[in-house]
Amino acid sequence: MLTGKQRAKLRSMATSLQPIFQIGKGGISEEMNRQLSAALEARELIKVKVLDSSEEPAAVCAQVIAEAIHADVVAVVGNRFTLYKESVNKKRIFLDE
Repeated sequence: MLTGKQRAKLRSMATSLQPIFQIGKGGISEEMNRQLSAALEARELIKVKVLDSSEEPAAVCAQVIAEAIHADVVAVVGNRFTLYKESVNKKRIFLDE
């Protein structure tokens, strides 16, 4: 669980990120969850875009994915959301506790 201060730091780090995944009409699949989990292991902080063709809004997609892969939702802005998960092997982001 992230504190407000940690979330603010991650939000500021995420402003320059480009979305590396898109969720469309196919929705969220197990394969997508595996790919997102692998990307989070490598990067710790990723941004995802929800296309207009998706049946679910970005906030719902973010929550479903975060629960499935045990990540934290940093922010949901419009049709994009940011996820954070501490890497087991390649820790890059150090948050003050």
